[in-house]
Amino acid sequence: MKYKVYVLPQAWKDIKRLPGNVRQQVKRAIDGLGNDPRPPRSIKLDTSGVPEIDVELRRLRIERWRIVYAITEAELYVDVLAVRKRPPYDYGDLERLLEDLQ
Repeated sequence: MKYKVYVLPQAWKDIKRLPGNVRQQVKRAIDGLGNDPRPPRSIKLDTSGVPEIDVELRRLRIERWRIVYAITEAELYVDVLAVRKRPPYDYGDLERLLEDLQ
């Protein structure tokens, strides 16, 4: 199954600010999400604090950076929500990121 991958405008801004070598790794990883939205390195995020959602939130680690994305199985979409540095990023803005998705 092939998924359509969309990168939200804020995530594009995040990607443009990355160091060159990391930016290329992130772009390759995002391209790969179309074929496999749940690669072995990705982890499902805990959404217990987020109101009812119909997407699966995951994160993919690239060095100290995290690609936060949502999978909508019904339409075969992968929406890249953000690319953040960890630490200090603590996933506290998941609810706001999901609002941007709608």
